[in-house]
Amino acid sequence: MVKFVMLDYGIRGLKVNLNPNWNYTIMTPKTQPALGKPREAIRKAITNPEGMKSLGEVIAEKGKIEKACIVMSDSTRPVPSRLIIEPLMEELREQGINKKHITILVATGLHRLTTQEEIERILGKELIKNQMIINHVASDGKTMQYLGTASGVPIFINKEYLESDLKIITGYVEPHFFMGFSGGRKSIVPGIAGEKTIQANHSAKNIASPRARFGMLEGNPLHENAVEIMKKVGVNFTINVCINKNHEITRIAAGDDCNEVHRLLVDYQMNHVFKEIEHLYDIVVCGNGGFPLDLNLYQAVKSMAIGEMAVKENGTIIAVNELSEGVGHENFRQLIFSGKSPQKIHEEILNGTIEVPDQWEIQILTRILMKAEIFIVSRLGKDDIGNIGLKHASSVENAIEESLKNHGRDASILILPNGPQVLPLYRLS
Repeated sequence: MVKFVMLDYGIRGLKVNLNPNWNYTIMTPKTQPALGKPREAIRKAITNPEGMKSLGEVIAEKGKIEKACIVMSDSTRPVPSRLIIEPLMEELREQGINKKHITILVATGLHRLTTQEEIERILGKELIKNQMIINHVASDGKTMQYLGTASGVPIFINKEYLESDLKIITGYVEPHFFMGFSGGRKSIVPGIAGEKTIQANHSAKNIASPRARFGMLEGNPLHENAVEIMKKVGVNFTINVCINKNHEITRIAAGDDCNEVHRLLVDYQMNHVFKEIEHLYDIVVCGNGGFPLDLNLYQAVKSMAIGEMAVKENGTIIAVNELSEGVGHENFRQLIFSGKSPQKIHEEILNGTIEVPDQWEIQILTRILMKAEIFIVSRLGKDDIGNIGLKHASSVENAIEESLKNHGRDASILILPNGPQVLPLYRLS
């Protein structure tokens, strides 16, 4: 009987039949059991944080709260926001803050707006009833306030957040392909920052740093600048979680110190996500973790960066993402259809010839293409993935067979079925 593996792909997953003659290794995440009563656990974390002030204490110190703002992740993130925000709203109500004085601000960064239907799916009909919910629009200067600079980066932040007496951020922590880890300060930059702030923080120079990688915070210029900006902007209370491959909450941290909340969950992630490998592989099969992380090709570059961590020079990455929304951002689309070589695009980004919003995604994609060939397995057709070197495959099985023609039948294959839930770590001896 032919063995198979299920890859996270869209909502339902993708079954891949495994040829017994392939020299493959499957790397799965450590078991991370979900919390039995997540709402109760969130409430407990809010009222009794680990070594930090509770939300009640923060509110008591502030006195009268006329306006509160809760920042939540957008529809491209698998954050169980309803499980976080419901008990948060209950606590705010008990602390005497009426729902009409609370705004939920969707941290879109430079992503598209989160639709009403998506907000309803994320938060539920009851929670959003008569609730003020606003999409952040980074390009709308009228909704931004300028706060000076941080290490040369101009600080533009959403006015709705800045004008609130009580500033609360929510989100999740997992390894991020250039910020080191998501969560914490990332709700501010890029979450609710202006376009100029995001572009300067995500500059070609910063992205080119060898410290701008999965799991790296110390010396990471994007992380350090985002923390500097966050301190100037201010955060009164933070609730962050970790999730498992089923997007269930496994760990919670909350409190008045955003950096400490983030550190607690980063430590947890370091112990649960990274797994050492003894050698690099000829072929790496990887995805972005399924819906909603694999909605478009722009977001799917993260999965290719996972493959980059484990693939040999001149090896093959097979990126498996549903891409139900197509390519994604228009600037990204134009560049992948530019007909230029990856080397040329990468060079023009670094020397400033190409300077557009979202350039970091194409910068990372071309960096990876200069190391390895990339096959795309998705709902997109051959003519939909551009002309800068990405290769189309109708199935994972076909992509592997095609790759074996180049690398030999005994080529080493690493299969990562669950996106960033487990990350290969190769240490040079």
